[in-house]
Amino acid sequence: MAPLSERAVGRLLDRVLPPNPLARRLCGQSVLFAVGEGVFFTGSAVFFTQVVGLSSAQVGLGLTIAGVVTFFFAVPLGRLADRVGPKRMWALGALAEALLYLAWPLISGFWAYAAMMVVLELVSGAGGAGRGAYTLDLFSREERVRSLAFMRAALNIGFSLGALLAGLALAANSLSLIRMVPLAAGAILAANALLISRLPHAGHAQAPGATTPPKQLINPGALRNKGFLALNVCDGVLSTNQVLLSVVIPLWLVQETDAPRVLLAWLVGTNTVMAVLLQVAASRGAETVPGALRAARRSAAFFVLSCLIVMVTHSTLGWVTIALVWVGHVTVTGAELYQSAAHWGLVAELSDPERRGEYQGAARLGGTVGSVWAPAAYTFLAMTWGTAGWLLIGAVVVLATIGIHPATRAAERFLRADHTANPAGAPA
Repeated sequence: MAPLSERAVGRLLDRVLPPNPLARRLCGQSVLFAVGEGVFFTGSAVFFTQVVGLSSAQVGLGLTIAGVVTFFFAVPLGRLADRVGPKRMWALGALAEALLYLAWPLISGFWAYAAMMVVLELVSGAGGAGRGAYTLDLFSREERVRSLAFMRAALNIGFSLGALLAGLALAANSLSLIRMVPLAAGAILAANALLISRLPHAGHAQAPGATTPPKQLINPGALRNKGFLALNVCDGVLSTNQVLLSVVIPLWLVQETDAPRVLLAWLVGTNTVMAVLLQVAASRGAETVPGALRAARRSAAFFVLSCLIVMVTHSTLGWVTIALVWVGHVTVTGAELYQSAAHWGLVAELSDPERRGEYQGAARLGGTVGSVWAPAAYTFLAMTWGTAGWLLIGAVVVLATIGIHPATRAAERFLRADHTANPAGAPA
């Protein structure tokens, strides 16, 4: 067999590696961050119940309280990222998160746990807004979505490695090792904060020190852009593929089919492998508004197809059930990959370049409105109404896909009007 030519090797590396050295550094950072988060999240249920001393209900209530508080602070935290500078906000948020993880062993009782979760979510939200704005500032339009896709694949690799490390600690069945889980996560996240601080500056980061009046004091805020908020509500509905992946399909498999429960592990593995190998391919073409909308339509098609496949497994038997549930999980993973690409493209193209942190917060706000109701609603519809419920879930997604198109056009009109009023601050 003839050896690969230098050009062929170059083409192969272009397919499997990020497009430039900066994107590769950010992928390395993504792996490191996800290892730290994955270590803690995998062992958190045992840590909260056996070390902090909480019941399962208290763990869930604390998460809900933190989610509600963060929802109301999403846009203010984004504005703060614009004021401080996206990279600086990201680094400070990452450092604060690391310190909070190191403090977990000192926490006991519900109210201390709830307060810690609120602060942790606020810090994470601020850092996330900074990260989102920084990555949009850093990459050119042509490289932006593809780079984000590589970073998401790297996150999946990191979460898997973190889960593996935590699994080893859990397998030892030692409370001392469980107490070490947040300390290990904090140490890894501290290294992550150091890595972020050494990343190069992007243009947006210079805005706070500019001598001319910053554009965020002149132009309308993200909450005035009703089209942007509406498209993110619709995108939030499309993102409810995660509810199918992690809640509805597993419950359906266990309660409504004859498939063996061990299939759940294969489904999670399939999702992880697809997210690592196919996210970049799914993002191709989504760097423009028409391309992002096309990705949204593909996501909806896969979502509805998954509903149609999974709903019939109530009446199938044996290997037919196993095969259909697996294919249903594959198709909803396809919905996840295309929805992510659509989200990146739309947010990147329809955000005010000098308010990207604020627009990150607005996107999170709209996405939460579009998805927060889904776990309860989808579970009720599928488990109680059966076939009719699955069809209704699919109809909700179709309506959101229809609605995202006029919402996107409204967001474009808003930015054009903004450009007319303030031509110096027009989107790049």
